[in-house]
Amino acid sequence: MSRLILFNKPYGVLSQFTDRGTEGTKRATLSDFIDIPGVYPAGRLDRDSEGLLLLTDDGRLQARIADPRFKMPKTYLVQVEGDVSQASLDQLRRGVQLKDGMAHAEQVERIPEPRLPPRIPPVRFRKTVPDCWLKLTIREGRNRQVRRMTAAVNHPTLRLVRWRIGNWTLEGIEPGEWVEAQPAT
Repeated sequence: MSRLILFNKPYGVLSQFTDRGTEGTKRATLSDFIDIPGVYPAGRLDRDSEGLLLLTDDGRLQARIADPRFKMPKTYLVQVEGDVSQASLDQLRRGVQLKDGMAHAEQVERIPEPRLPPRIPPVRFRKTVPDCWLKLTIREGRNRQVRRMTAAVNHPTLRLVRWRIGNWTLEGIEPGEWVEAQPAT
């Protein structure tokens, strides 16, 4: 039977089990949180992003989750700089031109600030620059795609939390914790 791990990746953790960096200091990796042999991430989250990361020991399931041709929806809670207008939301839905082609949000809406554990370190607060939260769903997953999309409509991302992949969510999983789930999508 396949194993599927739902992990709430904290900010600053690499989406891999070893640190091959050349920074001279050891960075936090998945091995600091998960001691299960034979499971590997199905997709990635940048070091400066947080949230749901799926790990499995099943190569087919890993491909179904991570491969863009399967177009599994991924939903993010995104804190952005500025007060996002309806025109900017519409542009994200229609699509924005990135260096590697057009990208669009399948769904995007403004939301009230979600109840999330505080990020460590916290996002820099600026009294003179407002911010707001978006709930944004994509079906691709190109490198830093959500960050590049919000920047393309002049609202840089301040905090990015992946909340859902397919039917699996972060609900009830604290940062740095993991649970085992059923592999069925």
